[in-house]
Amino acid sequence: MFINAYSFADVTATYVGPGGAITLGDGAGPSEEGISIAQADNKGTLMMGADGSGTHSLHKAQNGTVTVRLLKGSPTNNQLMTAYNIETQSAALYGQGVIVLRNAATGDVVTCLGCGWAKVPDLNYAKDSGINEWTFNAGRIEYLLGTGTPSVI
Repeated sequence: MFINAYSFADVTATYVGPGGAITLGDGAGPSEEGISIAQADNKGTLMMGADGSGTHSLHKAQNGTVTVRLLKGSPTNNQLMTAYNIETQSAALYGQGVIVLRNAATGDVVTCLGCGWAKVPDLNYAKDSGINEWTFNAGRIEYLLGTGTPSVI
């Protein structure tokens, strides 16, 4: 099935960690830039020999980053700041977060495991409200895109 339309309204995302469960998707006060998920490294490399032959190396790493962009006035910023303060007090609480993003229209599911806070967002106070950008380091990211079984909306 080919999907020819997209809406962030179909995207749900949650963060669950020792500091609580927090809604990140539609309804959390996202900015237009929304949520980004990126792998940290290439899945493989190609090493070329002097004679022109090559050898591929497949890398096992599945780590990356998750960036959530919220409007400055979103109450979700307070929830994230509270969870950050709790989870960065001790290594016993840090890096245990799980972020799950789902798109009901396409059937996409992205699961990010072993999430730890990269840092507090850079804060800007100016004429326009701007955004707060929360970045998490994810130890493992599992992708399931376009399963063809979207949820009934």
